[in-house]
Amino acid sequence: MFVMTVDQRGSRTDIDRVEEILTRLADVDTVRPFERTAGDEIQGVLDDPVTLAHLAVELTAEGHWSVGIGTGDVEKPLPASTRAGRGAAFLHARDAVEAAKRQRIPLCVRGPDARWCRHAQTAGRLISDIVATRSAAGVEAVALMRRGFTQADAAGALDITPQAMSQRLRAAGWDLEPDSLDLLADALAEADRYVAESVR
Repeated sequence: MFVMTVDQRGSRTDIDRVEEILTRLADVDTVRPFERTAGDEIQGVLDDPVTLAHLAVELTAEGHWSVGIGTGDVEKPLPASTRAGRGAAFLHARDAVEAAKRQRIPLCVRGPDARWCRHAQTAGRLISDIVATRSAAGVEAVALMRRGFTQADAAGALDITPQAMSQRLRAAGWDLEPDSLDLLADALAEADRYVAESVR
């Protein structure tokens, strides 16, 4: 089980972005939905490392959020409200988001298996750093690839040459994204597997 705690960065000088992000996250497959927990912070409970990996990178790369992921036990049955949840995963998520606030790439993972949490954290930070530095043209090109376009079809949709499309994707680091997200998801799964095996 994973708990993700997300805190808005620079909220004292920025608009409140919580309601907008909660609307965006409403369709994410969660065990317990994301809720505002206090002020400009939200929290959700997830069990799918692939969904978690994509979400963590997306939020971290946006630049508005500090992202903390906690693994560990949760007290069951889980209450209907995320805010009412208890257990080690919630505590680890709290530690993680506080640590993330002090990092250049604000993503941290904490849990009983320090090794796999560190591996997940490193993978997540590396791909988040790549995604965060993409140009507007790179973001546009990658968005089409994520939708399943071939490079040739994406080039046609953008009215550019296939060579220009290839250059945009190369500059955007698209070739690294799918495998890096798989690496992050696998590391999160290993961290969670350690928790599951330790409670048997």
